[in-house]
Amino acid sequence: MSNLDQKTAELAAKYRPLAAELLAEVVRIPADYVDRPVDDGGDPDCGLSNHEQPRLEYLKKRIVEIGAVRHADDVGFDDFGNLVWSVEDPDDGIAREDKRVVYFDGHSDTVKALRPAWIERTGGLDSYDGLVDGSKIDRSFLRQELGHLPADDEWEHLLFGRGSADQLGGVITEVVATKIMLELQSEGALRGVIVRCYATVCEEDNDGAGPMFLIRKELPGAGAERIPDVVVLTEGTGDASKGALGIYRGQRGRMQIEVTVTGRSCHGSMPWEGKNPLEFGGAILAEAAQKYDDRVGFLDDEFLGHGTRTASWSELHTPSDCAVPESFVFRFDRRLTVGEMPDQAVADVEALDAVKTARDAGLSVDVKIPTYEEPSWRGYRLNNPQVYMGWVTPEDHPAIQAAQTAYRGVITPHVSDSSEEAGALRKEPRVDRWIFSTDGVGFPIPVEDESIAVSEKKSWVVSGAVKHPAMFGLGPGIEQNTHKIGECVDLRELQHAIAFAARFPSVFVDTAG
Repeated sequence: MSNLDQKTAELAAKYRPLAAELLAEVVRIPADYVDRPVDDGGDPDCGLSNHEQPRLEYLKKRIVEIGAVRHADDVGFDDFGNLVWSVEDPDDGIAREDKRVVYFDGHSDTVKALRPAWIERTGGLDSYDGLVDGSKIDRSFLRQELGHLPADDEWEHLLFGRGSADQLGGVITEVVATKIMLELQSEGALRGVIVRCYATVCEEDNDGAGPMFLIRKELPGAGAERIPDVVVLTEGTGDASKGALGIYRGQRGRMQIEVTVTGRSCHGSMPWEGKNPLEFGGAILAEAAQKYDDRVGFLDDEFLGHGTRTASWSELHTPSDCAVPESFVFRFDRRLTVGEMPDQAVADVEALDAVKTARDAGLSVDVKIPTYEEPSWRGYRLNNPQVYMGWVTPEDHPAIQAAQTAYRGVITPHVSDSSEEAGALRKEPRVDRWIFSTDGVGFPIPVEDESIAVSEKKSWVVSGAVKHPAMFGLGPGIEQNTHKIGECVDLRELQHAIAFAARFPSVFVDTAG
């Protein structure tokens, strides 16, 4: 362990209470708005996609107050609404265009809190306030609900609340890590590197929206000092059986496929007068589910796993509950593994026998990729097709090698007391991949796209028809605990994730040269 390793780990431990304070508050903030009348500044969707402003305004203020940037104008909002801050060493004698550029990315929105269910089912937990009554917690329910929890005598390390694991803990990791990098500047923590950190918006609704904005609007025509050499995703990389704080170097892609079945409405007492889109649509859903169960039209990959398809949303348009409906709209969530392409995924749905049957019966069936049209909290509309391409960074890439070196320097020496079982910390780095999606899907661009000036030195990765900066993730939180009642994060993971984030840039500079 080097001197910089030791000092980084020490500061991460020192600032763990600060990190816990920041995380508890960004989890809590929506409670000030969700029950307040709208005409009094309330917002029932506060904290969700496109409703992140109060949380981000708080973070912007605290980033300055705790010294996580050099100057107050080093943090601000882009036009999309992402919170952005940067740190570097202006006195390291290296020209900015020659420095390595490291992005840290974490999304600041969460899924719905389901607040009443938290109290009802856990006994002592609130989705925003966290632990409110330890004596009433139903531990058996939580152990059944969540993928992993430590032993009862280790619960003092847990912070509960919606977003604690997905993925506000990762955002706080970035904040405290930049504070540490600045404090260790004289030790070389920022030599030869520009670090840009993002708390992005709208990820839960529109995966990778924040990075998509950068790729579309900010990086084309930008200089080398803005183009990332590597992107570190701070989304949770813990697994309930494989262990916490993995180094994840890839994920499957994702897309939405929307099917609209339009029939003819009539009174329910005389169904022969109509054409029922709900019944014909139900047949489409049933056939699609069977085709997936039989793996018809789905590829598999040894590393990322197989492609999937599941019905994920629906909307029925009907004049009453005693009528044949007018139309039935539903969506498939389609996960794309290596070799699977969006056009073929749509064609597979088009080719279902039940689609032909519905059309032959005189109903209209429209199969398409929907467009995301909702405005961000800053009013910006991306209007992107809801296709989010997967990515893989090769294990021998300098970024992945540097990640393992940084892990061994600031995490390995400090997990000697871990059980190294289930979702606990591991002494040695675990290189793996995500099950779910992350902001990483916003970075890939077509191989032929030359709008962004990427030098060979930056070693972007080519994956089939797309290219992207080297990407990987390390973040606090167990994947199987996210989006669930009782969501929580282990503050020991948060501490070590902060140490890793603070140390990685300097290790990457040494590794990549």
